[in-house]
Amino acid sequence: MPARPVGAAKRLGALEARKLLSRILREGSTAFSRHAQEEMLADDLTEADVVNVLRCGAVSEGEFERGSWRHRVGTGRMCAVVTFVGLQEIVVVTAWRVRERGR
Repeated sequence: MPARPVGAAKRLGALEARKLLSRILREGSTAFSRHAQEEMLADDLTEADVVNVLRCGAVSEGEFERGSWRHRVGTGRMCAVVTFVGLQEIVVVTAWRVRERGR
């Protein structure tokens, strides 16, 4: 049976999500959805780019969408959306490069 996403049971605030995200990046695993991989390819982003955003980007409070709580993590240049699976895994749902206005 697949692990139940933590966020489906509980909304995480930005600080709580940041702490869990940091711990999972150190000790757990990171998976990328097919959609995330397609968007990363379209915007010339690597998995390393996205992991760096997850390490240092600002984390939003969770929003419930498509059956799980999702958190946007972003810098001025890139954004990613993640969901927590259990306490040991994150799934990157999508990621993109931030475009400058007028471009």
